[in-house]
Amino acid sequence: MSGTLSPATGLDRGRRPRRITVLLPVLGLLVVALCGLVLFAVATARVGPLAVTIGVLAALVPVAGVVAGFLWVDRWEPEPAKFLLLAFAWGACIATITALLINTTAEAVGDELLGKGSGNTVAALVSAPIVEEAAKALFVVLILWRRSSEFDGVVDGVVYAGFSAAGFAFTENIYYFGRAFNDYGFGDGHSQGVITAFFLRGVLAPFTHPLFAVLTGIGIGIAARTTTKYLKVLAPLAGYLAAVCLHALWNSAALLGGSKFLTVYFLIMLPLFLGVVYLVVLQRRREQRIIATALPHMAAARWIAPSEVDLLASLPGRRAWRRQAKRQSGKQAAKAVAVYQASVTELAFLDRRELTTDVDRQRQQELLHTLKAARAEATRLAQEAPQG
Repeated sequence: MSGTLSPATGLDRGRRPRRITVLLPVLGLLVVALCGLVLFAVATARVGPLAVTIGVLAALVPVAGVVAGFLWVDRWEPEPAKFLLLAFAWGACIATITALLINTTAEAVGDELLGKGSGNTVAALVSAPIVEEAAKALFVVLILWRRSSEFDGVVDGVVYAGFSAAGFAFTENIYYFGRAFNDYGFGDGHSQGVITAFFLRGVLAPFTHPLFAVLTGIGIGIAARTTTKYLKVLAPLAGYLAAVCLHALWNSAALLGGSKFLTVYFLIMLPLFLGVVYLVVLQRRREQRIIATALPHMAAARWIAPSEVDLLASLPGRRAWRRQAKRQSGKQAAKAVAVYQASVTELAFLDRRELTTDVDRQRQQELLHTLKAARAEATRLAQEAPQG
């Protein structure tokens, strides 16, 4: 799914009332901003502004690595930057405040029904896994619902789920790091200081929330492209249940601590994380094969030039092409080449499916229009660029 592709057609614009098109994004931004302000106020009230500041600085380090990892996964078919940012904001604000409200309620109910101190266990082992994984995954479901023709499978599910989880972990880490600093400072003589908290959450296990969410994302990605009806329901459900169970196991290990925590970490979490990384790498290679297979057909159809096949078949080739366009014709030319490359990728993924629906056929025509417009723009800029 590429974010710089075709603008809405006249048909699309005619179908969507302008008031809805304008008001929905504004309303969404207001909701995200309100959730963010509430979370900031709650964190500040609980641990203080200095601790929140320390928490933000400490939380930036692991989230930067996680986001960079998902951007690497997304290199073949970059998702729209605005949607990735929205996924991160969803996780950081909406999913977090939803989990905060429900988990706090579950903790209070647990204390009331099972005795003082039991609520924390109920929230950690039951409420948090169920609610948090659902809240993070809901954004991926919404993206699939609104942009189903451009949702190309497992990698898209992994990337969107990962960004949502990265936002959630970022906000959660701010509070945990801030609370550790507020209670014990940097850790002078205390094992619970912010340095220890950073080592545990930011060094050893920055991947936990993304790992949980990615399991659901894989299920949604499978559902997005399967033609088997029962898989469209069972795959996301299986991914979600796996995420919930793994999350509950991780929380139970954290509550038990000591050797049990290390056992779960080294024997379950770390191997599973490495297994998911390997699966994602395989999916990236699969994407490359799909594109490489489709390029000769696209050249035969005169959608692309035969001389471009080798350049478009590899990421280094694409990158070198953009750099050359930027060096010779400027940033706008490089951007036009990037749009052209993204359109080729989208067409390659569309080419592997039978165009059995009007939506797919319309999507193909939109992509061809975008591809031709991007080529024309890059050519125009190259001709206008000062020579030598």
